[in-house]
Amino acid sequence: MTYWIHPAAAHEHKQQIAYYEDAQKGLGRRYHSEYQKALARACATPQQARIIYPPDLRRITLKVFHFDLIYRELEGVVQVLAMAHHRRQPGFWLDRF
Repeated sequence: MTYWIHPAAAHEHKQQIAYYEDAQKGLGRRYHSEYQKALARACATPQQARIIYPPDLRRITLKVFHFDLIYRELEGVVQVLAMAHHRRQPGFWLDRF
């Protein structure tokens, strides 16, 4: 399945890579790897994740880092709407759909 990343979500992702890489060399790469795994899961089985906001917004939690990949599947395309930290600004991404 194909995917599309909201420009703000892409920006959030790039910021986190830079943040983690500044904190410790190689940590940004690990974060990016976890992100790619979550994106691959969303594309492979988009309906598997639980709906967190009706009618169709879902999330996949990164295994190591405290972030959720927020997405929906629309017309055969996984739309990534946000990379949301578990404790910072809940729901900040709600205006993106």
